[in-house]
Amino acid sequence: MSVVLAASQNLPGFGNQPFWISLIKVLGVFVFLVVMTLFSIVFERKVVGRMQNRIGPNRTGPWGVLQSLADGVKLAFKEEIIPVLADKPVYFLAPILSAVPAFLAFSVIPFGPSVSLFGHHTPLQLTDLPVGVLVVFACSSLGVYGVVLSGWASGSTYPLLGGLRSAAQMISYEVAMGLSMVAVFLFSDTMSTSGIVASQRHLWHVIPLFVSFFIYAISVVGETNRAPFDLAEAESELVGGFHTEYSSFKFAMFFLAEYINMVTVSALATTLFLGGWRAPVPISLWHGANHGWWPILWFTAKIVAIIFVFVWLRGTLPRLRYDQFMQLGWKILIPINLVWILAVTAIHVFRDRNWPAWEATVLPLGVVLLLVVIPGVMIWEGARARREADRLDEEDDEAQLPQTFPTPPLNLVVPKSPRELANANVRPAGSLAGGRPKEDIDD
Repeated sequence: MSVVLAASQNLPGFGNQPFWISLIKVLGVFVFLVVMTLFSIVFERKVVGRMQNRIGPNRTGPWGVLQSLADGVKLAFKEEIIPVLADKPVYFLAPILSAVPAFLAFSVIPFGPSVSLFGHHTPLQLTDLPVGVLVVFACSSLGVYGVVLSGWASGSTYPLLGGLRSAAQMISYEVAMGLSMVAVFLFSDTMSTSGIVASQRHLWHVIPLFVSFFIYAISVVGETNRAPFDLAEAESELVGGFHTEYSSFKFAMFFLAEYINMVTVSALATTLFLGGWRAPVPISLWHGANHGWWPILWFTAKIVAIIFVFVWLRGTLPRLRYDQFMQLGWKILIPINLVWILAVTAIHVFRDRNWPAWEATVLPLGVVLLLVVIPGVMIWEGARARREADRLDEEDDEAQLPQTFPTPPLNLVVPKSPRELANANVRPAGSLAGGRPKEDIDD
């Protein structure tokens, strides 16, 4: 009921500002995303290089910071090769469908509080809606169309396989990512991004909703096709995946969309769980930390910290098998998320009925522990024991099979060659390897 009431609320500060201020905000969001993309590429190459004991890019610009800009200019001026069998209208449309929703998703992300801009009081946010989080979720979901259409329109087998795998992957993890947001809606009583940030004035949602944050963190890695979940672009299996047949500026648009999506999900995680633009605890003791233009700095620092986790995962974890990846999404993340939503809903209802805080929290969590977690652990251990028994049975069956090809004995002793045996039998006692007596050599 509270969510329905929040959907009909009026959001102050939006809709009554001059048109030119909206244009400035649009330009600011666009520049921020482009700069963050250029930064993320260099940042990723530098961090992975440091993890692998390499230098990383260090030629273009001071300390190599202009390397991503040089790569973008190079891609823009490279020769474009279009496959003969490509469906050209869809082939041209697919990169646009990947890049444009990535930019649109940032339209409802709050960068900071209200500030004075050229004499007008306006919030540091392009716009907001009563269902602002759903707008971000919808825009990020539209990216799958660009991936699927690019694989289909290329007229080749490898991009088609990459597009199909990516469709199944992104849809599967969108379900878990969407469910992880439900607990945030219940806690904050709104789906507005500015309202969610305002509800974290005293306590960030990452503390009470740690399970939702953990599931969201896993889901967005699969949603953005990042390692170890980069199965749609598995270079060792699919030769680059869905964008194998793309080159020049169209390939750059796919590259741009991937990194902007990474920035977008990091900004959404900051908004939903990490207090948004609010300063962390040591800095928040300063009275002016959450006023003026300073919150943009804290917001950007949180995004960079989350991007570092993306890079860290890429530099340390190997790629999962596809069946393991899908089982993680459908059989583990989604059931845990559903049970967690029931527990959070129960806590919310008990608090609305004026129960004491500890009773309203301990009772649902205790029921979840008794009815879900303990049986789940027992089922997991039983499945592990069955897998171990199946493995032993397979080894026994293999041992009982007759040998179909000759195998050397384990205690094999290599016999001496005929020449060694002949030399050992014919050579005189005082002779050398050639068989001549020692006296003849001395003479």
